[in-house]
Amino acid sequence: MRLTLDQPVRARLATPDYPELPIRPTLRYRAADPFAVRIDFPAHVSADGDGVTWTFARSLLEEGLVAAAGIGDVRIRPYGRSRTVIEFHAPHGMAAIRFGTASLRRFLQRSYAVVEPGRETLGPELDHGLMSLLDGV
Repeated sequence: MRLTLDQPVRARLATPDYPELPIRPTLRYRAADPFAVRIDFPAHVSADGDGVTWTFARSLLEEGLVAAAGIGDVRIRPYGRSRTVIEFHAPHGMAAIRFGTASLRRFLQRSYAVVEPGRETLGPELDHGLMSLLDGV
């Protein structure tokens, strides 16, 4: 069984002041952190010249492919029939990245091969701890 998934994708950084910038972020999924999806952005697109990683719920990605989802730092919504926009909100500003919806769907489907939906666990230690807490209620 494969425990990790890394998928480079093509995307476009949309800004109000400049033409769209083509970028190659990498989508990442790990069985060890089954509820999370990570997107690693290359250093040349960050304000400080370092690579940037954003982490958010896999379920948010799933929801955002069909309708606007998210109210916090990460918001996802369809953009026409073949694109999806992911917005990243930070104290110093917001970045909107356009992805091909097919690439995001393919990544999501591949993540299900790593950990099936509904089969996510927090790990044996956390699961045991939560069960202990619930037994005391």
